[in-house]
Amino acid sequence: MKLPSHASPRHRWFVVGVFFCFMLLHQADKLLIGPLTQDIIDTFKITYTQMGAVTTGALIVGAVFYPLWGYLADRYSRYKLIALASFIWGSTTWLAAIAPTYPLFVITRASTGIDDSSYPGLYSLISDYFGPKVRGKIYGILQLSMPLGYLIGMLLALLLGGVIGWRQVFYLTGSLGILLSGVILWGVKEAPRGGSEPELEVLAEMGVVDPINWTLFKGLKGSAPNHF
Repeated sequence: MKLPSHASPRHRWFVVGVFFCFMLLHQADKLLIGPLTQDIIDTFKITYTQMGAVTTGALIVGAVFYPLWGYLADRYSRYKLIALASFIWGSTTWLAAIAPTYPLFVITRASTGIDDSSYPGLYSLISDYFGPKVRGKIYGILQLSMPLGYLIGMLLALLLGGVIGWRQVFYLTGSLGILLSGVILWGVKEAPRGGSEPELEVLAEMGVVDPINWTLFKGLKGSAPNHF
């Protein structure tokens, strides 16, 4: 149950760094919509009420997909699911950037909620990279990406939104999401589930017990002497 050889301390911290960047930029992309609200309203000639539907749609989609991402993380490779989430984030952000009409923008922006609920698999994988003595610290580092992501999103919107336009800002963050999906897919490795739990280390020392050879067992039963 021990972690494989690729899970050296250096690789573990590489994984933390990659996941921190994923969460940081993902949060920045999610929160861009706030500072860019007025620019988007001016583009589509809509009201603030209509603009509220954009955020609401993403929240509803995210809520629906939370149980699904959790279910998938329990059954399939978690790093591949996180890579998929990053690709979905980048792709849907691009689709929102090229949406020519308000209805299409609502649909594409709401679809960004699909990947918003992919964090259960990320935390599950991190828990198998780090033991309980340092796990809280790692979670704290990753959670730091939330407020920092908000600040970066605000800076991107304020500094670039008025210069290159909100669509180009979305192109930028969407491209980073697609790029990160490749880094996660080829740079991060899966860890054995429960492999960092101290209670399970004894299993690795005991070794794996071979399954019962039922054919041999039947032969022994037939050759046993009859004492009755």
